[in-house]
Amino acid sequence: MTDELPAYPKALRLSGHDAGKHFTINHSAKIYVDGNVTTNGIESAFSLFKRAVISSFHKVSIKHLHRYLSEFETRFNARKAEDRFEPTLRRMLGIEPTPYAELTAE
Repeated sequence: MTDELPAYPKALRLSGHDAGKHFTINHSAKIYVDGNVTTNGIESAFSLFKRAVISSFHKVSIKHLHRYLSEFETRFNARKAEDRFEPTLRRMLGIEPTPYAELTAE
């Protein structure tokens, strides 16, 4: 679900997503909810991400953008969980660390 920006259908096709499952909301016509179609959820998630970039990270690189987004996807999806520490720690223990040279390589 997106607003009516013309770039979204092409971006969805390029990323391999099913364009038939894409619904739009016409914000320019002051329509923000149409049945089950709304962008409120994603706008809330991106708001949290933008605040973190401004306040904590200050800058993110394109190279690692997918990592930042993955972190905030997890944070957003677990925002109502009572215990986030233990599952996070369990996932971290099962993943090999990324070598510094790989992180900083151009």
